[in-house]
Amino acid sequence: MSYIDFEKKQLINLKYSLDRELLRTNRVGGYASSTIINTNTRKYHGLLVVPQPLIDDLNHVLLSTVDETLTVNDFDFHLSMRMYPNGNYDPKGHKYIRDFKSDPNPKLVYRLGQTIFTRESIFAENENRILIRYTLEDSLAESVTLKLKPFLAYRNVHSLSKANTWVESKYTSVANGASWQMYRGYSKVFMQCSKNAKYTHVPDWYYNIEYLREAERGYECKEDLFVPGAFEVNIKKGESVVISVGLEEKTPSTFKRQFTAEIKKRTSRDNFENCLLNAADEFFVTFNKNKEIIAGYPWFGRWGRDTFISLPGLALSRGDVKSFKAVMKTMLSELKDGLFPNVGHGKQLAFNSADASLWFFWAIQNYAEGLKNKAPIWKEYGKAMKQILRSYKKGTLYKIKMHDNGLVWQGEQGKALTWMDAIVHGKPVTPRTGYAVEINALWYNAIKFSLEIADLAGDKTFVKEWAKWPQIIEDSFVNIFWDSDKRYLADFVNGDYKNWDVRPNMIFAVSLPYSPISENKQHGVLDVVQAELLTSRGLRTLSPKNDAYNGSYSGDQSSRDLSYHQGVVWPWLLGAFADAYIKLQGESGKSLIENLYKGFEKEMNKDGIGTISEIYEGDPPFHGKGGISQAWSVAELLRINKMIKAKK
Repeated sequence: MSYIDFEKKQLINLKYSLDRELLRTNRVGGYASSTIINTNTRKYHGLLVVPQPLIDDLNHVLLSTVDETLTVNDFDFHLSMRMYPNGNYDPKGHKYIRDFKSDPNPKLVYRLGQTIFTRESIFAENENRILIRYTLEDSLAESVTLKLKPFLAYRNVHSLSKANTWVESKYTSVANGASWQMYRGYSKVFMQCSKNAKYTHVPDWYYNIEYLREAERGYECKEDLFVPGAFEVNIKKGESVVISVGLEEKTPSTFKRQFTAEIKKRTSRDNFENCLLNAADEFFVTFNKNKEIIAGYPWFGRWGRDTFISLPGLALSRGDVKSFKAVMKTMLSELKDGLFPNVGHGKQLAFNSADASLWFFWAIQNYAEGLKNKAPIWKEYGKAMKQILRSYKKGTLYKIKMHDNGLVWQGEQGKALTWMDAIVHGKPVTPRTGYAVEINALWYNAIKFSLEIADLAGDKTFVKEWAKWPQIIEDSFVNIFWDSDKRYLADFVNGDYKNWDVRPNMIFAVSLPYSPISENKQHGVLDVVQAELLTSRGLRTLSPKNDAYNGSYSGDQSSRDLSYHQGVVWPWLLGAFADAYIKLQGESGKSLIENLYKGFEKEMNKDGIGTISEIYEGDPPFHGKGGISQAWSVAELLRINKMIKAKK
């Protein structure tokens, strides 16, 4: 029995099996994803989802799925399943599934009377190609034929395909297979078999395939998929056949060997930590020869804030300094006016983040922890550090500017520049224009850390320029944010208005290496965060005591965005809580943090199996929501694990 295993009763229960999704990536931007029974429930699902650089910088679903039919003694067993309007499923191949194993690669076991048949898949590393291995494990039949139909989408992951007359329906014969190119500008898709296969070209459309999760999320949910034809291949008892679907023609005789070789490359998902390590690997991608971090799957791209928050956990906690530096190099190439891009690439870059540049300092601090001599950091990153600090001091985009009191002000009408960035109908859900508590905690920490490294490197000019500011900031921070009766920090301050909503942003004034408040005040902050925000899946974004609290996350995009930071739980915040708790409680605080960390093991067979969701609902039983695999969720758990081990 593998670490993540599902049995017949679970697999044929659609409420159970359709709630569990699988993700595999190729480290160069592409992925394969579906439910554990290979029934797509999202427009983001697909077996070959890859970038199309001639069209845009986003992923496109080329191969949605493969319809599989096994003919045993002239009787057809349809192994696939698709959903159509009114909850109709056709065919209903899930009823033949007997077992699912995730390690070393996803494997489904089908039982068709006396015939046992398995399906395994693996996404090739550093290549836009998926390999599927079919094995006839046992059968009394004299004749068994496998029939495969590719369902092509050829569209952006955020859109849906509709039947049309301008699709290119022709095909090209290739070794043991065929290739198609539905539209100009797209890559060709090559589908080949490891042994001789008969291809029959019968182009057709399948209409109104429905995606359950898109319907629940309030989006258009019906799609038409193009099926160019079908392959037929005979398979004997004990024989395996490997199907390759990729963007270039390959030699069929190599497929079986490559399938085995790809498995050997993988870290086994045989325990909780190894699942997190595998998940961590999947966020690193190489885009235009630059290494980046994808913020989450299946719909996120590269985010600046998420990159710097995730880097320590995804790279440094595993001793991967090479990846840390490669990602830093990519991000530094796009630094402009003291700001890192929040989202996008090339001409589509958006710099609407007041904290991404400040998280950059925190990422370097984590890197510095592993160095005996920190002085060289100034040579490596000092130029960027100085540019950011001076840009904030002088003032940069979106009115981000240090005032005479040393605190950073940020915000413009209709913009949300902090990590609480949901906007509905053109207005921020949590408008935090002014002095935001975590922005200024990060700002103070950035200056203190820069002074530390500059002093070690002998940069007296920089030290002289910035030496007076920490004390000014400390005084202003306490004066602006602290309330001695409430014993916690305001969330943000704008003029005479102070927002006293209990939110997790204040925890960073405790968790960061340099804090602008005394230890006594830190205890006050930690106490209220622990009492009102801490859950087994992270910190709530708003206290349940607040009338505006909404711990549910469902409905259309507006409904979901209205609760996104109004009570929903975020796992990544647990990293800051752990920092703060262990800092103040010492060795005795380790037990609570370790229990919180181990509690996430229960999530390994839920939602995105083997990884951690983006968010969780604010009330028990804390259902996973949002993206099925999120970089900073996984990263902070890995960093917490390192923290726990270091304290032993």
